[in-house]
Amino acid sequence: MSHSQKIILGIDPGTVVMGYSVIIINGNKLGMTTMDAVKLTGKDMFHRLQKIHQLMQDLIQQFKPQELAIEAPFYGKNVQSMLKLGRAQGIAIAVAMQAGIPVTEYSPRKVKQSITGNGNADKEQVWKMLQSILTLPAAEGHVFDASDALAVAVCHHFNSNHALALTGGKANNWEDFIRKNADRIRK
Repeated sequence: MSHSQKIILGIDPGTVVMGYSVIIINGNKLGMTTMDAVKLTGKDMFHRLQKIHQLMQDLIQQFKPQELAIEAPFYGKNVQSMLKLGRAQGIAIAVAMQAGIPVTEYSPRKVKQSITGNGNADKEQVWKMLQSILTLPAAEGHVFDASDALAVAVCHHFNSNHALALTGGKANNWEDFIRKNADRIRK
């Protein structure tokens, strides 16, 4: 692996379905290595948490990410759902930290803002923009938990020092970013 290469693992935590993705940044080229969602079966919550633990260990061993980007829980009205989601997120974070991987958490709104420019974008808009950014084909039977994980990884890249270094410093807005990165725009 070259010094200009970075591998980011993106996680959309969940106790029923957990999305994950791995992106690689080579210089100023951004590519997706994998994107998927795992259905966590079984009625026993602790068994599903163990599956999350094992999945995280497997992903780290297989892809050797240098950073983890994880989506923060969406604050809803159902306290029990929030507690379960917090457990899933905590397991994923703990496994990454135990492996010495720095973790960054992003709110769903921040992820949407980074990918589409609109913090209120829907999942379909985010997926379409990711397809454009990464030149991904349309996927039949697409699972949004997987693309949410990809979105959080790409959001992390866009918000990291590595991405800012590629732009020659922090962009003040989208127009500034586009002006400084005209060669990266696909038509």
